[in-house]
Amino acid sequence: MELGKNKGGLGYLIKWIIRLGDIISINLAFFILHILIPVDLYRNEQALETFLLINLAYFVAAALTPIYLENNIIFFDKIIQRSLAFITLYYIIFSAGILLFRIENFDLSNWLTCYLVLALIYLIWHITFRSFLKWYRRKGYNYKRVVIVGDSNNAISIYHELKSSVYGYKVLGLFGNNPKMACDGLNYLGTINDIERYCIENQIDEIYCTLPNNQETEVIRLVNFSERNMIRFFLIPDFYGYIKRKLVLSSLQSIPVIAIRPEPLQKGYNRIIKRTFDILFSTIVMVTVLPIVYLIFGLLIKLTSKGPVLFKQERTGLQGKAFTCYKFRTMIINEGDNTSTTSKSDPRITRLGAFMRRTSIDELPQFFNVLMGNMSVVGPRPHMVKQTDIYQQLIDKFMIRHLIKPGITGWAQISGYRGETRTVEQMESRFKRDVWYIENWSFTLDIKIIAVTIYQVLKGDENVF
Repeated sequence: MELGKNKGGLGYLIKWIIRLGDIISINLAFFILHILIPVDLYRNEQALETFLLINLAYFVAAALTPIYLENNIIFFDKIIQRSLAFITLYYIIFSAGILLFRIENFDLSNWLTCYLVLALIYLIWHITFRSFLKWYRRKGYNYKRVVIVGDSNNAISIYHELKSSVYGYKVLGLFGNNPKMACDGLNYLGTINDIERYCIENQIDEIYCTLPNNQETEVIRLVNFSERNMIRFFLIPDFYGYIKRKLVLSSLQSIPVIAIRPEPLQKGYNRIIKRTFDILFSTIVMVTVLPIVYLIFGLLIKLTSKGPVLFKQERTGLQGKAFTCYKFRTMIINEGDNTSTTSKSDPRITRLGAFMRRTSIDELPQFFNVLMGNMSVVGPRPHMVKQTDIYQQLIDKFMIRHLIKPGITGWAQISGYRGETRTVEQMESRFKRDVWYIENWSFTLDIKIIAVTIYQVLKGDENVF
């Protein structure tokens, strides 16, 4: 089997290159700020202190928040998320140093601008380096030698996941008792008894074991062999064959516990981040935008139709509990308010209401729900209680979407599932995107959803009426 050009390549230098690039990009950002805006960092006798603080803060942050940019498998959304987390911590440490050491040649009035420039340049550097590293590994450098153990279909699945050299893996072959399990590109290397000699002779870096639970003696032997010879050992659980989804491993004392889906918002610090953002964002909207909109459209609603300014409706929230959701009233008063969904050309919608719905102005009072804690800015859209009762009968596991707070906007809404859902299939597609959001939540994802929502509102959406 062709092993490629160079197993190690410049692998021993990669971490040093990342560190050096980080320092250069951070210093470059401050140099650009020094030129573009009045952030005079390098004047008078404090110039040396400023330079030292810029770089010292980096090493402190790097010790607290590793990014693992050199990992074989790391996706760009994680790179962005981890890089932003790192640069935020770095900037907090740097700002604290500015105040602590009373460095006067840094104008804190430009604090946000400096952070944005710093984050942008740092992200560009990390994305550029990661793209280069993928290209470098695709050329056959800096890879890990891997063998797979086992005769199950799991072994073939693992091979297909690892075979792309873009991740820096070279799968040398398969060990097992059934030579027929080998496939195109996956060589049969021998029985399980041949593994130890082969791994030592070929300097294997990682072993992926798919042996079933009833072969625990062989598994333990391979674990012990791997640890004696500094080979990383990975065990693919037997149940992967029938539960093919993201799983989360944790521990209950010394007992491993596997959750059937990742839920980032189960972590306390993530809930604090999301709730803090909800409070800040909704407060800003309610102090700046909502009073003006309420005065203008509240008056227009009163002048154009009978009834209250605000429309209140019971909707399903966190853990399936009902809450009162607020909106600007866009319909004439009718008996089907809490039972009938809105359809295109619905005669109940007023002319003013149609405009408010197209521009999403009617949703603004929901920021009051966010401030009260019934909703979040981003999350699965809340349904009428009656709708929830119907769909949980039609769609399997539908109530999963209520594991987190509902939102004013969400991943499903920016993915083309905003407005009326005419069929069960459409609702099921919306449900799948809600579950994806629950399993893949990140603060950067929330920011992306908000930005795309604003863009779609300004552009207009034919699904909204």
